[in-house]
Amino acid sequence: MDAHPERDMSRMTSEMITWLYVSDVLRSRHFYEEGLGLTLVLNQGDCCILSITDTAYLGLCQRAEPRETPGLLLCFVTEAVDEQVAALVSAGATLEQPAKNNEQYGIYHAFLLDPDGHRLEVQRFQNVNWNTLK
Repeated sequence: MDAHPERDMSRMTSEMITWLYVSDVLRSRHFYEEGLGLTLVLNQGDCCILSITDTAYLGLCQRAEPRETPGLLLCFVTEAVDEQVAALVSAGATLEQPAKNNEQYGIYHAFLLDPDGHRLEVQRFQNVNWNTLK
């Protein structure tokens, strides 16, 4: 029986957790809490889950040798790109590419690296109705 009967059953997935292996879970937790304002929802010791939205989460697991993630890009959408980038840099991110307009994709965005080298993008869509276009 579904514990959440209000969920739309036309979609089998109701929530999403993106997991990252990190070298220091406390450092990474602090980075994402301070840099993005994420909030802790579950602490499992060497792993924790932070809330991004009501249905999207970031999971962090401490591992002696974090795996490289060359194809992974975590993209965070916000109206306040410059402020978010400044908060991430202040929390320990490395700025890889300063914010700029990208006319091809209709976005304003920047690229950064988190303390473990995971690539982050912070962006704003120029069309506020981007998620209703097909």
